[in-house]
Amino acid sequence: MVRDVSSDIRQNRFPVFLCWGQNMARDIELLEAQFTAINRDANELTAGLTEQLAAWRPTDAAWTISECLDHLATTNRVYLDAMEQAADKARIRGKLRRGAAIPGWFGRWFARQLEPPVKLNRKLKSPAKTRPRSAPALAEAYADFMESQRRLEGFICQNLDLDLAGVSFPNPFIRGLRFSLATGIYNILAHDRRHLWQAREVLRSAQRT
Repeated sequence: MVRDVSSDIRQNRFPVFLCWGQNMARDIELLEAQFTAINRDANELTAGLTEQLAAWRPTDAAWTISECLDHLATTNRVYLDAMEQAADKARIRGKLRRGAAIPGWFGRWFARQLEPPVKLNRKLKSPAKTRPRSAPALAEAYADFMESQRRLEGFICQNLDLDLAGVSFPNPFIRGLRFSLATGIYNILAHDRRHLWQAREVLRSAQRT
């Protein structure tokens, strides 16, 4: 018997955006729009999805839909651990907002490399610490991903007054590389889109078989 996980999924629908409001700066409006689109995409992807489909893989080496979500949740947590530490230190130093929360040229270039669709020459090997668990339950993987989205939303809301474009943090995956907090946010959002696209491609393949 195929278990219906739709009720478990519904419990973890859209995060509640507490800081989005009428008087947001334009750069924060752009982040809100990206957040909304990503969460809508995740909701649509998992709507009516069964555990059987979520655990299907096109090849032995490919990830399942649940594994894509699990990978996103893990990666987001690792990024945010580093970003939150940098934000806390910046607040102590009084590094308050001086301009828009937008990456510089290198940060924009880096984020673009993460965007879908994924081409063969743009495939990246995931760091070992962000590899997904093998065949996690769909409801659990989805809940973990949405929790990471809530945490990122909370990070933005709590640090709107900081100089997100001017405060840097060490990239947790590439030794010696530092990003601005704004770049970190954009990287997470681009990476979300990358693997939600991947998950949708897996679903399309499964539906064709």
